[in-house]
Amino acid sequence: MADITTVNPATGENIEEYNYMSNDEVNQIVDASHQAFLKWRKTSHEERAKVISSIGETLMRYKEELSRLMTKERGKLYNQSLQEIDLCKAICDYTAEKGVTALADDERDIENMKKGIVTYQPIGVIYGMQPWNFPAYQVFRYAIANLMAGNSILLKHAANVTGSGLLIEKIFHESDLPNDLFRTILIDHDQSEILIGNDKVRGVTLTGSDGAGSVVGQQAAKAIKKVVLELGSNDAFIVLEDADLDLAVETCTQARLINNGETCVAAKRFIVVDSVYDEFRQRIIDKFQSKKSGDPMDDSSDLGPLARKDLQEKLHEQVEDSVKKGATVAVGGELPEGKGSFYPPTILENVKKGQPAYDDELFGPVASLIRAQDQEDALRIANDSRYGLGGAIFSKDEEKAIRLAREEFDTGMVYINGYGLANPALPFGGVKNSGHGREHGGFGIKEFVNIKAIHVHNG
Repeated sequence: MADITTVNPATGENIEEYNYMSNDEVNQIVDASHQAFLKWRKTSHEERAKVISSIGETLMRYKEELSRLMTKERGKLYNQSLQEIDLCKAICDYTAEKGVTALADDERDIENMKKGIVTYQPIGVIYGMQPWNFPAYQVFRYAIANLMAGNSILLKHAANVTGSGLLIEKIFHESDLPNDLFRTILIDHDQSEILIGNDKVRGVTLTGSDGAGSVVGQQAAKAIKKVVLELGSNDAFIVLEDADLDLAVETCTQARLINNGETCVAAKRFIVVDSVYDEFRQRIIDKFQSKKSGDPMDDSSDLGPLARKDLQEKLHEQVEDSVKKGATVAVGGELPEGKGSFYPPTILENVKKGQPAYDDELFGPVASLIRAQDQEDALRIANDSRYGLGGAIFSKDEEKAIRLAREEFDTGMVYINGYGLANPALPFGGVKNSGHGREHGGFGIKEFVNIKAIHVHNG
């Protein structure tokens, strides 16, 4: 019996079977990755940038094939799979353009010394555990920055997108990058813990749930390894009394339902001040009711299925538990029949502390609609969470919104009068149980480097 069987979540049909690698095979890959790193670290920043560009160019040759496979394996809309590949290409372009300057030595004038030099040197093999919701983007987000920094990459992808992980490896191997600098490995959790303890693995990064982050963080700490954790959230989208309601309704709908609602920085809690609550409520209900689930390859579908049947069942349990504890269903909330793992666009009201819809992350097209008394109360509710990844503020007073975002919102990212998954030019990451460390914006490129000080004396 195969260790991994991938399943099409739209039909429930099996796609492919895979087996885990042996421990000896994994060790050989780690050794080869380390040897490749020893050569790669000596490569100039300019040469690395050219190789990064070639990865982006090779990716675009596989754009349709990888997009179709991502849609087949995890059920995301095909047009959103295509957009994901474009984002990965943008990461390659940004890194190739900005990476050389970002990694340049920093020379400093220091009293009683000839000079001081701060240099950013690669550290070795970086091991990444990545989730299924963005099968390409999550990989490119950490791999491209770390390759530019001079490190080598190991990828353990989520089991249900194993085919995507292997196709991404093929894409990297068909670029100008030496093959051993990027390897996809098929291993279980026990093998993963052993790998974290391998002396040749110098850094660990995980994108996943806060529960998984706690486990991996402890494993890495035990081995004294640097770790970057990009974890879950229940992002608050705040609608103030001076908001453009047309914009707020449109944006909140898109920000909750994009990628079938399976996004860490999705709009999960709509926190609306009392004066505009009723109008916003009716408009957002109408929007959600107009959205239809269907074949993710069909352009007329607004949502595809959730990535796995067990995820569909867990989401429905969270909805039912919230209702049992006092929440009410404004729209949706019914578990569809059939082999696919679809879930309808759903809005819960009367959401209070103690309900999963308030306290936890609902990973799917379910929004919590919460009434706030005023601006101060809205921000209190927004920050009343163990998470702190992203969030948004809708207000026509841009300066006020920026001030609130800067001074009051306890998250790593804030959108003002809009929404975007990620931008290569701005840092991505969170606080509290949403993890620590940053990717993008020139910050990710220095997460796994040795910031080395060179003291040059007069002699």
